[in-house]
Amino acid sequence: MAAFAREREISAQNYYIKMYLDPFNKRVRIDDIRGDHEKAIGTCEEVAGQSNAEKLIVKARREQLSDFIEAGYQWEGQIDKYFLGSDCYFLCKYFSPERRRQSSFLKEEKILRDIRSTKRGKTELERLKGYMLTKVDEKDAEKLAALYKKVFEIYPTPLSDPDYIKRTMSDGTVYVAYRLNDDFVSAASAEINSDYKNAEITDCATVREHRKHGLMKWLICELENELIKRGIFCAYSLSRALSYGMNGALYQLGYRYRGRLLNNCFIYRDLENMNIWVKDLSRSHGE
Repeated sequence: MAAFAREREISAQNYYIKMYLDPFNKRVRIDDIRGDHEKAIGTCEEVAGQSNAEKLIVKARREQLSDFIEAGYQWEGQIDKYFLGSDCYFLCKYFSPERRRQSSFLKEEKILRDIRSTKRGKTELERLKGYMLTKVDEKDAEKLAALYKKVFEIYPTPLSDPDYIKRTMSDGTVYVAYRLNDDFVSAASAEINSDYKNAEITDCATVREHRKHGLMKWLICELENELIKRGIFCAYSLSRALSYGMNGALYQLGYRYRGRLLNNCFIYRDLENMNIWVKDLSRSHGE
C-alpha cells in the first residue's frame, strides 16, 4: 500500500514549522512557518533531504517572500486571502532536475487561452431524469470510494478507501454528489481549514459518460453555498492543467487563475502540473 502524507510539527526555540511529509508524491509541503526564517528554511530542507523529496513547497506569507527568494525558492502561484484574509504564496525548490522539467507547457497554455475566450457564467442545468444532488455522509463512503476508484487510476490521496473518506468527513471535509439510481456518478468536496478560514474545492470526479451534463459546476455551487453559511469566503481549487473541462468549469464559475504548480502530484495517470484557481465568495458568488 502506498504511503500517503502525514502531518509533522517542529517547535524549536526560535521557529515553528507545520509540514506534510508526502512520500507518495515525493514532496514535502510546508503549510505554516513562523519565527527565524533562515533557521527554519534550513530545517525544512534537511527534512526534505531525509525524506528523499524531489520538491519542497512552502505556503508563505507576503512578509516572508524576500527570505525565501534569497534562499533560492521560486514563485509558482498564490491564493488570495488564504491566511485569514492575507495572501498565500507558493514558493518551491527542486532537488531533482527531472522533477523540474515540463513537456506539456505549450499545450496547457493553449487550454488556458481557449478557456479565456469563452463566456463566463453558469449555464442552466439540464433537467435530467433520475439525477439527485445529495450531501454525502459516512454511510455512503463505500459508494463514494467506488466512484473515485472508477474515475482515477492514480490519485494523490487514498480516496478509493472508504475508511479514509470517513476520516476526512470527521475532520470537517464536506462531500456532495449526484446520484443516479443507487450509484454516485459525480462528486466533489470542500476541505475546510478552520484555522485560516479557507476551503479547497477538491476531489472533483465525474464518470465519463455523465460529463456532458455539466454536473460538476452545480456541485461546486452547492459547496460554495455551504461555505458561505459557515462564514468561509476564500475558496480555491487545484485543477489538472491538462483538463479542459475542469479548468473551464472553474473559469465559468468566476474563479481566477493564480499560477501553476509544476509536477505537483501523481493524479489520473501520471505526475502532473496543477493550475491554481481562486474565488472570493464574499464578492463573486453568484457571478
